Amino acid sequence: MIIVRNLSKVLTDGQTILSKVSFQIDKGEFIAVIGASGSGKSTLLGCLALRQKWTEGQLIVDGTEFSGAKWADRLKLRKEWAFLEERPALALKKTALKNVFSGRFWQLPWWRKITGTVSTEEHIRAMDYLERVGLLDKAKMLPAEKLSGGEQQRVAIAKGLAQGAKVILADEPTKGLDPESASKVLQDLRALCTEQNMIVVCAMQNLEMAERNASRIWGLSGGKLVLDIPARKLTQREKDLVL
Repeated sequence: MIIVRNLSKVLTDGQTILSKVSFQIDKGEFIAVIGASGSGKSTLLGCLALRQKWTEGQLIVDGTEFSGAKWADRLKLRKEWAFLEERPALALKKTALKNVFSGRFWQLPWWRKITGTVSTEEHIRAMDYLERVGLLDKAKMLPAEKLSGGEQQRVAIAKGLAQGAKVILADEPTKGLDPESASKVLQDLRALCTEQNMIVVCAMQNLEMAERNASRIWGLSGGKLVLDIPARKLTQREKDLVL
């Protein structure tokens, strides 16, 4: 369970990016975060991923507060939470399989980290993660040369699974993708929630895809959480609140 209480972020010039945002997330939820450009979506995900600092507020995960947590606790959280960027963070000169395997780095014994050797078990595990996102046949392909944008994003999802992620925070993972590829990425994320009880929080611009794929919709406007409802087709009044 994730609890956030009164999360706020104010810049040094006084500009408010997030204002007293509070919520609770339970396992198995797929949350779509919608809002106009500049509403605070990316900043919210960045704070949750501990990639950005916030001015005040609490982040509590399974009873442990991370607002002022020790370095070791914060490192553990970052290892268990995968952050998907708009442009997948992949090594373009490594195959899809090797990219997925790189997500296992922190779980490997020290001598494997030094030698770079891969056990048969780890190799099979990485193949399994690729299969889960429907890309087993692309295992030996290089992202830069052979994989589409949607396929690269799905490799990034498999990498997060290999990392052992329990939570995936995705910042506009479908931006720039064709509708079919975008739909596949979101279906993969939704499947992780329903089949593995993971948590996914996904910032997105396409309202119809949020309505169709998420289990819950948040709407941000001016750094405030103005909408928090079970996913469904939004009314015009609800759209006016956030878009």
